[in-house]
Amino acid sequence: MIVCVCRRVSDREIARHVRAGMTFDEVQFELGVATQCGQCEGCAREVVAQCSASHPIAALHRDTGSTAIQLANSIKESKAWNSSQPSAAV
Repeated sequence: MIVCVCRRVSDREIARHVRAGMTFDEVQFELGVATQCGQCEGCAREVVAQCSASHPIAALHRDTGSTAIQLANSIKESKAWNSSQPSAAV
């Protein structure tokens, strides 16, 4: 769905940026959302809030040339994450 008609920005594009760790202000600066007529600001803020609450951020960092992914503690401690880990007894 198009959220910002002036800049032609979709909810998926906003969500992708939020999942990458951006705040509303950063999304607004990057995509130009709610910088023209301002009619989309409420909807854009709602998309940011929903994505921030439902998708914890995974931090990416580099270790000597290889890319390692460090998951947020809330992901590591969840039952879904622990149940998908292979058993150490095998």
